[in-house]
Amino acid sequence: MMHTKPEMSPIASAVKLLLASVAAGVVTHASAAADTTRVIVAFKPGKAAIVKAAVSGAHGAVKHEIHGMNAMAIEVPAKALNGLLRNPNVEYIEEDVVRKAFALTSASTGTPYATGQLVPYGIKLVQADLLPDANAANRKVCIIDSGYDRAHEDLSANSVAGEYDAGTGNWYTDENHHGTHVAGTVAAINNSGTGVVGVNANRLLKLHIVKVFGAAGWAYSSSLATAANKCGSAGANVISMSLGGGRPSKTEQRAFDALAAKGVLSIAAAGNDGNTVVSYPAGYGSVMMVGALDENKAWASFSQYNSKVEISGPGVGVLSTVPMNSGSTPALTVGATVYAPGSMDGSPVKTATAPLADFGLGDKVNAAVSGKVCLIARGTIDFATKVANCQNSGGVGAVVYNNVAGAFTGTVGTATLIPSVSASSTEGAQLKTQLGQSATVAVKPASYAYFDGTSMATPHVSAVAALVWSYFPTCSGAQIRTSLGKSALDLGTAGRDTKYGFGLVQARAAHDRIKLMGCGN
Repeated sequence: MMHTKPEMSPIASAVKLLLASVAAGVVTHASAAADTTRVIVAFKPGKAAIVKAAVSGAHGAVKHEIHGMNAMAIEVPAKALNGLLRNPNVEYIEEDVVRKAFALTSASTGTPYATGQLVPYGIKLVQADLLPDANAANRKVCIIDSGYDRAHEDLSANSVAGEYDAGTGNWYTDENHHGTHVAGTVAAINNSGTGVVGVNANRLLKLHIVKVFGAAGWAYSSSLATAANKCGSAGANVISMSLGGGRPSKTEQRAFDALAAKGVLSIAAAGNDGNTVVSYPAGYGSVMMVGALDENKAWASFSQYNSKVEISGPGVGVLSTVPMNSGSTPALTVGATVYAPGSMDGSPVKTATAPLADFGLGDKVNAAVSGKVCLIARGTIDFATKVANCQNSGGVGAVVYNNVAGAFTGTVGTATLIPSVSASSTEGAQLKTQLGQSATVAVKPASYAYFDGTSMATPHVSAVAALVWSYFPTCSGAQIRTSLGKSALDLGTAGRDTKYGFGLVQARAAHDRIKLMGCGN
C-alpha cells in the first residue's frame, strides 16, 4: 500500500528547489518565459482528466503523456507548482530532466563471417565470433536512440520494427546518426563484401526501435520513460540505451524498476565526462551500467567511473553503420603510393587530381600553387585558414601533415570548398620527396564511421546479453545480468572496480558458465 503523506515533506523540498532553480535561471531547458518550468506530475490512477484541468487552470500545458504510467510532463508557471502539489490527486512533482546521447577492424578470413566482411575489433574482444547466434530469433532487443536507417545495406534485411513519434518522426530515419551506429554494433549483417558485422550478425535477432532523439541529440526523461514502457509493451527482452544525464528521475526509475520486475534487462551507458558522476538511467539499481575500454582492453579516459559501473565493453574507435552516404572517408594517392590519410572535419565530399606542390605553412596566398594540390605543414595558424589560403591561391586540394610524431585529424569547418586530408609527420617527409607527382585527394561518401564513447560500449553488452540469453531463454533477465558479471574478463584492480566494473563482457565465457552452473550462478 502506498502512503503519500510521509512523502509530502521531501516533495515540498524538491518543489522549493525547483522554484529556487527557476528563479536563478538554472533549470535545464526551462521555457523562454523566465517564470515557467517543465516538470513531471505523477497522479493517482483515474485522475488524469482532473489533473489536466488543474494544469490548464494554472495556465500550464501538457507536453507529454507518459506511456504506461500515471504521469505526464507539463510546462507551468513556477508559481503554480505549490498549488499543484497541494492537489489531492497529485502524487509527486519532479523536474523533467534532460537525457543526451553519449559515439579498428580486421578482414574476415571466411570463418565464422563471410569473406569481404570487416570485423570490428570489439566483436572478437567480446567473444561474439566464438558463439554463433543461431538461436537469436527467440530474443528481442529494443534500442532507444535516434532511429535506424532501414535502407542501410548492412541493416535492411534485419527483423526490425519500431514506433512512430510525433516529436521525432519515423523510427526508420536517423537524422543524428547515433542510433544507426549503435544498431550496427548489435546486428550489422553478415553479408559477403558489404560493410561490417555486429554481435548478432545473421538476421535472426529481433530489433525494436524507439526514437527519442532528433538531430539535436537530446530528450526529456519523460520521453525516456515512455520509450522504455513501449519497449516493454513490444515484448523486448533487452533494452539498450546509449544515453543519459546527471540527475535521477523518480518517474524514470519507477519505469525501469517495473520493467525489471517483469524480467526485462535494461542496459545503459556510464557517460563520457571522465569523472565520478553517476549518470542516469544507468545509475538505477534496475539498470546495468556500462563503461568503455579500447582495443587494448585499457580503460577509456572519457568513461565515467564510480561504484555503479558494472561491466565494460569496447568503446574507442568502434566502426559501425551510419545512414547511407551520410559520412565521409578520406583518401590520398600520390604517384604510385596509396596513403591512409586522416580526415578534416567539414571538408566537402569531392575529389581533386593535380600535381603536388609545397605550400609551406599555408599562412599566406601564393599563386604558385594555382591548379595544384597543396602540401602544407601543420603549425602557426589554424587548419581552416591554411586550406582557405590554398583555395584562394587557386589550389584544388590540400594535404596537411603533422609537425610532431603520429597521425591526426583536424577541422576545417564548412567554408572551405576544396577537399582536404591530414597526414602524419612521417608521411609528410615522404610526400615532400614526391613534389610534382600527380596527387589525388578525395573525400568520399561513406556509410560507416568510427565513433568513440560509452554509447559504443553499451550495444556490445546489450547484444551479448541477448546472444547468451538466446541459448538459455528460461533464465531471467536478472540471472543473465548476474552471469555476465561473473563471467566477465577481470581487468584493472582485482575484482569489481570503479572503472571496469566486473570487467570486459564475454559471450562465450558467459554461455559456458551458465551451461555448467545454471542460470545466475
